[in-house]
Amino acid sequence: MNNLDKGTVIRTVLLLVALINQFLVMFGKTPLPLDEESVNNLADVLYVAVSTLFTTVMTLITWFKNNYVTDKGKQQKEVLKQKGLTK
Repeated sequence: MNNLDKGTVIRTVLLLVALINQFLVMFGKTPLPLDEESVNNLADVLYVAVSTLFTTVMTLITWFKNNYVTDKGKQQKEVLKQKGLTK
């Protein structure tokens, strides 16, 4: 993993966090310690909405960004660097 781009690692980790959170929400679990007495229904709905929005945004960012994960992708990135076409 030492050859991976820092942005690729960050996007991948954030996507994994978003997906884990979304699975927890799907099964009625909340990663935050919220109990029924202290939270009303509006807060629950808001939490699910924000969680879904976060997952959707992270999925789109990860999908659209060029993540050089495979060997072919790493070679492509190296060629782009040599030609001055990427950071």
